[in-house]
Amino acid sequence: MLRLIFLSLLATGVLYAQFNVVATTTTMQMLATTVGGDRVQVTVLAPPDRDAHFLQARPSMMRDLRSADLVAAVGAELEVGWLPAAIRGAANPQINPGNPGYFEAAAQVDLIDVGQAADRSLGDVHPAGNPHINLDPVRLAQAAMALASRLGALDPAGREEYRANALAFDKAVQQRLPGWEQKTRGVSGVVLYHKDANYLTGRLGVPVLGYVEPLPGIPPTAAHLSDLTSRLSGQKGAVLHAIYQPAQSSKFVGKQLGWPVRALPTDPPIGGDQEAYFKVIDAWVEAMALAK
Repeated sequence: MLRLIFLSLLATGVLYAQFNVVATTTTMQMLATTVGGDRVQVTVLAPPDRDAHFLQARPSMMRDLRSADLVAAVGAELEVGWLPAAIRGAANPQINPGNPGYFEAAAQVDLIDVGQAADRSLGDVHPAGNPHINLDPVRLAQAAMALASRLGALDPAGREEYRANALAFDKAVQQRLPGWEQKTRGVSGVVLYHKDANYLTGRLGVPVLGYVEPLPGIPPTAAHLSDLTSRLSGQKGAVLHAIYQPAQSSKFVGKQLGWPVRALPTDPPIGGDQEAYFKVIDAWVEAMALAK
């Protein structure tokens, strides 16, 4: 089902079909808007101040998905707890996984932590790989090129525009990358709450010294925090966590070690463009630089 919304360009009088894209997160919303430009209308399902692991399928999601021409998801099971149920409830066959109307960014790039056993005793693991590619601008630019190709296949008239937009995003990333690398050069290391910034730390060569969580998705215990702070005592570093993660344990670690603690967004605001996304990366880079 392809819903066509005809837009009138007042300057030219040209009419064209606008694609209805539903993005799971605001990073994917930004990517779809950046690549699609005026040819797409983008709705987002997950607000940026919520952990996309732990949402629930809601009737409003099913309503949005019912009229979607394309779903733009992060993938690698990040949304596994709610997106499959929402898609089933939408009864829109073209956006089912495996069909052209379903797109996963994580499927377009190399992932880290691939092949972990699906064992709940190991925490909230993702056998397909770490899904948090949103904080790696380089991988996101690769996903942008793949998204341009998918949109171009669905909307051949816009193929060149989609490709040009994706190339422009990649160029913007490459222009900023040396500055991010320079600011984090020589950083002693960071403690993260969760494995959600590992792509960015790996990209910039910033050591990850430990995690506030003892295992992914498992709340920290007093024993784990004691072991963590004892091991890192006397070193330099910073404690970083997402704005939606509990702050108390991160603050405890920072206080015990005398390290700065920062709560940071992992996604741009709703409706944010690529500059808003780059500001998210800037914030993480500035916080990592505190660990020099």
